[in-house]
Amino acid sequence: MIKLRTAFENKKAFIAFLTAGDPDLETTEKLIYEMVKNGVDLIEIGIPFSDPIAEGVVIQEADIRSLANGTTTEKIFDMVEKIRPNVKIPLVFMTYMNVLFGYGTDKFMSRCKDIGIDGIIVPDVPYEEKDELLPYCHKYGIELVSLVAPTSHDRITKIAKDAEGFLYVVSSLGVTGVRSEIKTDINEIVSLAKSVSDIPCAVGFGISTPEQAEKMCSNADGAIVGSAIVKIIAKYGKDSVKPVGEYVKSMADACHSVSV
Repeated sequence: MIKLRTAFENKKAFIAFLTAGDPDLETTEKLIYEMVKNGVDLIEIGIPFSDPIAEGVVIQEADIRSLANGTTTEKIFDMVEKIRPNVKIPLVFMTYMNVLFGYGTDKFMSRCKDIGIDGIIVPDVPYEEKDELLPYCHKYGIELVSLVAPTSHDRITKIAKDAEGFLYVVSSLGVTGVRSEIKTDINEIVSLAKSVSDIPCAVGFGISTPEQAEKMCSNADGAIVGSAIVKIIAKYGKDSVKPVGEYVKSMADACHSVSV
């Protein structure tokens, strides 16, 4: 197992998201390798779900395409198991409780450990209910990543105090998606979190340009990009590996240019 914190060692981290099985699992494999080659520090692998409440249209449509192709949780596990020996950076799953319940939570976490998944992000599990999931994560050494939003206010310090791996700072209200401008005071959220913990803070939701990534990394420990990558995959399909690699390099370079 790789600790998620290693993504942030001596640098600002660039974290990339993609939906497994969009356009197919063979392309997902190639995309992961290409991302690693181009400087990504941690990859979130989305397990498609029919009702992803935290996602905007771009990732919802990716989920639909993936499920229509016959992607299953078991097939995703098999794909990760195949590539893991060649991928030396942290890998996390992003999914929803229904997927865990459907598979069996204990069995899911056990399989994560076996194939080398290091952490999990479950957006529909609020802080107050995470104890339902945490014992299974701890049993198998999987780090449960917590999220804080601009509306978290006095809960930010409480969530940060207990956070594992890194703290996922949601930059904007609403669902995932590309935004032309991010107006949230990220610095304030990060400062509150850092006042109670040394947990790395990475900002996601809405980041799409190197300039935005660089700005977020000047306030936080890393930037997370999903929808902008998924858009490129939607546009090019099986031919998306090279354009995704080029985009990811520009984003990783922007993050890594910010001094620690």
